[in-house]
Amino acid sequence: MSVRPYRDIQRRASRQIMVGNVPVGGDAPITVQTMTNTLTHDVKGTIDQIRRAEEAGVDIVRVSCPDKESTAALKSIVKAVNVPIVADIHFHYKRALEAADAGAACLRINPGNIGSADRVKEVVRAAKDNGCSIRIGVNAGSLERDLLEKYGEPCPEAMVESALDHIRILEDNDFFEMKISCKASDVFLAVAAYQGLADACDYPLHLGITEAGALRDGTVKSSIGMGMLLWSGIGDTIRVSLSAPPEEEVKVGFSILKSLGLRHRGVRIVSCPSCARQGFQVIKTVEVLEERLSHISTPMSLSVIGCVVNGPGEARETDIGITGGGNGKHMVYLSGVTDHHVSDDKMIDHIVDLVEAKAAEIEANNALNAAE
Repeated sequence: MSVRPYRDIQRRASRQIMVGNVPVGGDAPITVQTMTNTLTHDVKGTIDQIRRAEEAGVDIVRVSCPDKESTAALKSIVKAVNVPIVADIHFHYKRALEAADAGAACLRINPGNIGSADRVKEVVRAAKDNGCSIRIGVNAGSLERDLLEKYGEPCPEAMVESALDHIRILEDNDFFEMKISCKASDVFLAVAAYQGLADACDYPLHLGITEAGALRDGTVKSSIGMGMLLWSGIGDTIRVSLSAPPEEEVKVGFSILKSLGLRHRGVRIVSCPSCARQGFQVIKTVEVLEERLSHISTPMSLSVIGCVVNGPGEARETDIGITGGGNGKHMVYLSGVTDHHVSDDKMIDHIVDLVEAKAAEIEANNALNAAE
């Protein structure tokens, strides 16, 4: 019996498009997106929110443009931030024209929903003139009436057919710089729809479990749904939809990619759940370390284990490790090898110093290798 290598993820072959200066699809890294929840015409509030997402590492940010005031504000927002902006448009084609002219890198619009063929042509022309890509966004909660009548309810076949209908409209207008999403709040429906769409086209796919819920439940739902798809090689960009601040969506997105070995950013902490054997307060220590190390974007690993049962084995596999010992003295491992002890009162500051020094060393080596 042939067994697939357990770490082998073969990404689906897709064409590559550009969202501003960020490649999506093909062999590009899987990107992480979020969406602002401010009123877009509140320029300062929107910019501040995007900057917090940038600090968390976001690659692309979507901004809703429901009215003229929003598209008028877009020009100032685009100039003030460092990531490409996707303008979220639903029904009014003029908002798409305004957003493209204002500097949006991508338009989120379903061409079949904006009216006549002439209006679609105008949107395509504006996208081409301004170097915009387009995201087609199919959602189980807003399928076209004729498809609901045909299939009786939202189902994977209806969602894929909707996506292909919208794709065909753009292709008929000689436009191919598009990515597609096929979202549902039901994990099984979303996964099945994306699987069908992955077989039906070669455009890059934007993954998401829409309206996933609050931070904890939404993280679980998104991790299960997107994890299934990503592990099978489907997905070129992701957005975790949470009832939480946008920067939290970004952090969860990177955690999902990190857990699958698809993209690494920041410190990966391996920690035990703790028990009566723990030599220090593991849960509190990890909580503090997560906060104090959140500024580090360099990929690296840290193990925090409360006792010597699994500690040495985990430490051998991480850049830095610590295991709990007796009498308030804990063993520190560097590059998998025992190195020295540290006391309770100095442990957290010491680990932070070690991680920061290791991150600086990695970055210096990366810069040296790039220069050679």
